[in-house]
Amino acid sequence: MKSLENFCMKQIAIIGAGPGGLMTAEVLSQQPGLVVTVFDAMPSAGRKFLQAGRGGLNITHSKPINEFMAAYGARRTQIEPWIKSFGPDDICNWVQSFGIDTFVGSSGRVYPQDMKAAPLLRKWLHRLREQGVEFVMRHKWQGWSDDGSLLFQSPDGQKTYPADQLVLALGGGSWPHLGSDGQWAAYFEPEHITKLLPANCGFELAWSTIFKDKFAGQPLKSVALNVTDYQQCTWHQKGECLITQDGIEGSLIYALSAPMRDSLMVDSEVDAYLDLMPDVSLEKLKQRLNKSRAKLSWSNLLKRAGLDAMRISLLREKLDANAAQDLDQVANTLKHYELNITSPRPLSEAISSAGGLKFESLSAFSELTTRPGCYAIGEMLDWEAPTGGYLLTAVLAQARYVAQHMVKQLAHNPT
Repeated sequence: MKSLENFCMKQIAIIGAGPGGLMTAEVLSQQPGLVVTVFDAMPSAGRKFLQAGRGGLNITHSKPINEFMAAYGARRTQIEPWIKSFGPDDICNWVQSFGIDTFVGSSGRVYPQDMKAAPLLRKWLHRLREQGVEFVMRHKWQGWSDDGSLLFQSPDGQKTYPADQLVLALGGGSWPHLGSDGQWAAYFEPEHITKLLPANCGFELAWSTIFKDKFAGQPLKSVALNVTDYQQCTWHQKGECLITQDGIEGSLIYALSAPMRDSLMVDSEVDAYLDLMPDVSLEKLKQRLNKSRAKLSWSNLLKRAGLDAMRISLLREKLDANAAQDLDQVANTLKHYELNITSPRPLSEAISSAGGLKFESLSAFSELTTRPGCYAIGEMLDWEAPTGGYLLTAVLAQARYVAQHMVKQLAHNPT
């Protein structure tokens, strides 16, 4: 590859100071012929990254690569080249380059040793500044001016900046208070955009006042979720979820949120149920319940069968007094607890988003077909991934993939 060192300086603008924008800046700023500036609407960089790491920064997953790639569903073909060039092991090595060790948790998820995002972000920003990256904050992108310059709304009013190359890393539409508000879609033709939708989200269903007042905010552990989507594909996963005032959320729900959301969009309903006793067969459960029915009260009988207070209350949500006396029906309900879901929770509450800029509007290296020299990366593109490190891995991998391509292109075409 030719060096850029002897070429005229190129102004590279990156809009978005999340993980994708920062990784792009890291690669590009290593080239002596490039001047890299990162713009962001927020007062500081990496705000959503920090928020996502509050419960433990999940950087990637330790699954075998074929299983790992399956998490990207219909977009696996587009995403696989990114991951092959910078996969989970590379992510770990990159984190370790900051002097931060990683470890694999019991779920297979990979974390920094202290599980925190802030130390990694601080060291990352220090590296970028040492490499000459300039940060221009409180600048909200507003498209292009008539002469092709970048338009921004700043604290001092509207400003324009020229750029030889542009990378858009604007995020999706979730957690808008942290900067990802999806408003960038207004600067593209509608045919290039798929509507932004909630991903890794909770869902609404109507609990009784008594139930939600008692259990909202509490986890429902050791259950299995079963979903049949509108195409009659079936999904099954074990885990735990969280009861909320408005319905249900948590890691188990997020894992199957895409088929549930899509079914609601097509049919206005979804076939979803919980197995509240996944480690006990239906027959065994019936035997437990019927064994002591003459000796114990209904509540004590259920407790003897292994039910906690939340499961007993969930039964009361479904069964009236007469039905509750039919222990076979009780067992059937425990093993097939229908979730009468009405809708996803709003996009603003979702962990991430689906939809965005269509891959058909981009080259294989994410350059806009209608605007040469402008690249789009990360969650603003039309793909989604479950929690577990898949989203962050793909964002970082694509950023490096695109940035390395840009370096090659600029080396071959220096003027």
